[in-house]
Amino acid sequence: MKKLIIATLLAGSLGGGLAIAPAALADVVVIRTAPPPAREEVIPPARHGFVWAPGYWRWNGHRHIWVNGQYIRARHGYHWREPAWAQMDNGRWRMERGRWERGDRDHDGVPNRLDEHPNNPNRY
Repeated sequence: MKKLIIATLLAGSLGGGLAIAPAALADVVVIRTAPPPAREEVIPPARHGFVWAPGYWRWNGHRHIWVNGQYIRARHGYHWREPAWAQMDNGRWRMERGRWERGDRDHDGVPNRLDEHPNNPNRY
C-alpha cells in the first residue's frame, strides 16, 4: 500500500511540473519592455545545405539577452521564419520564436505564396 501511495504522489508531482513551461521557452512571448535595436552581425560565408538564422533579442523572464545568429541545416520544402518582435496596440511587445514553415518548393528562401516562380529549376 505504501508503494502505491508513493508512486501516485511521484507521478502527480512529475506530471504537474511538465505542464508548466517558462515564458522564456514559449512560442510567443508578450512583455512590456521594448527590445533593444538588433545588432549588426558579420555573416560567415554561405554553407551548402544550410540557411542563415539571424541573431535576435530573447527575453529570459527578466531582461533581453542577445542570441547570436547561426547556420542551421536546411529542411526540404520549408523556409526559416526568423524570430520577430512586434509592438501591440496595448503598448506591449510580442515575440514569435523562429520556426520552420512549409512552402518553399524551389529552395530559394522565398515562401511559395510570395514567390513569382515557385517551381523555378534555375533558381541560382
